[in-house]
Amino acid sequence: MNILQRIEHWGDTHHPMWIDGLRIMLGLILIWKGIQFVNNIDLLKAHIAEQPFLTALSFWLAHIIVFAHFVGGLFIALGLLTRVGVIANLPILIGAVLFVNSSTNLFSVHSEMILSVVVLCLLLFFLVEGSGKFSVDEYMRRHPEKRQDIMN
Repeated sequence: MNILQRIEHWGDTHHPMWIDGLRIMLGLILIWKGIQFVNNIDLLKAHIAEQPFLTALSFWLAHIIVFAHFVGGLFIALGLLTRVGVIANLPILIGAVLFVNSSTNLFSVHSEMILSVVVLCLLLFFLVEGSGKFSVDEYMRRHPEKRQDIMN
């Protein structure tokens, strides 16, 4: 058994129910941020363009961020391919913490840095923990005959 399988097994056997609520809230926060970015896409592109090495990519990067937040957040909230949704959002949140929010004051009242750090920590947690008992993944694991019906 390799290290990833051991981590997944540990996460599956040590999973309290309240963590599923936390996973759903994380997914909803990411979906909310994705919708917020869609409503302010020009502001997002301008904010990305402030970074000298991202200016040429601002249009594409803005759309990738929105897509990853919305679809990844939906996957995380449903517990469907949770780790894939987490991996899609990790580079975005790392970039938000290191580049976007680094110039803001950490302790200001309306700081996005605190939210970015909390979401990044939760993403890292669910990368290890997985989707949990109340998820589409667990349902498909317990009902393999339904998975085959869907694929046919």
